[in-house]
Amino acid sequence: MVDYAYTTVTGKIKALLEKIRSAGVPQKVTTAWLKTIGFTSSNDTTLIGVLKFIGFTDQSGVPNSTWISYRGAKHKTVLGDAIRKGYAELYAVYPDAHLRPNNELTHVFSISSTAGAQVVAKTVATFKALVEEAEFPASSEPEQTMMESGPLHTAAATHAYGMPGIPYANGTGPGLHIDIQIHISPESTPDQIDKIFESMAKHLYGRNGD
Repeated sequence: MVDYAYTTVTGKIKALLEKIRSAGVPQKVTTAWLKTIGFTSSNDTTLIGVLKFIGFTDQSGVPNSTWISYRGAKHKTVLGDAIRKGYAELYAVYPDAHLRPNNELTHVFSISSTAGAQVVAKTVATFKALVEEAEFPASSEPEQTMMESGPLHTAAATHAYGMPGIPYANGTGPGLHIDIQIHISPESTPDQIDKIFESMAKHLYGRNGD
């Protein structure tokens, strides 16, 4: 089970992140420090746990290297990386969790913690508020495809050539080993599936289907 952090003031997450970038680095994140930067509500203290959860501070509240990096030009990417690490269990289920709808997030948070429905709802809202302020580089997303056709696509990746154990072709040069990965959407029709295999036969093997 995971004790996901959440805040009851998700609307203040953006403002807090802006303060982290503009205000000085505190020796320790405390309720008193929050008040000095304008977060005076008693509910604002729940923001401290969120900062700990995504690794901006250690468990005692002391800012670390992630906090410092977030103050730089690539702050949105730094936050994205911090979210991935903090919500590692969620990303193990959905590698693109930041793109998933609330109902899927709610399901994961519900079965991986002992929290009740209200807390789970606040956990989802907290995650979403963090994601809105972050960027997740394309290199971290599922691999790009080489061919696309509606909901069907294939990805070809060269694994190795000219390496020990990989034979040369006709003795004229290094051989080439290619693995083809086919990802088919559940929404694909039989006709679409046939077309993707026909396309592979044509482009990879020179067959025209006659």
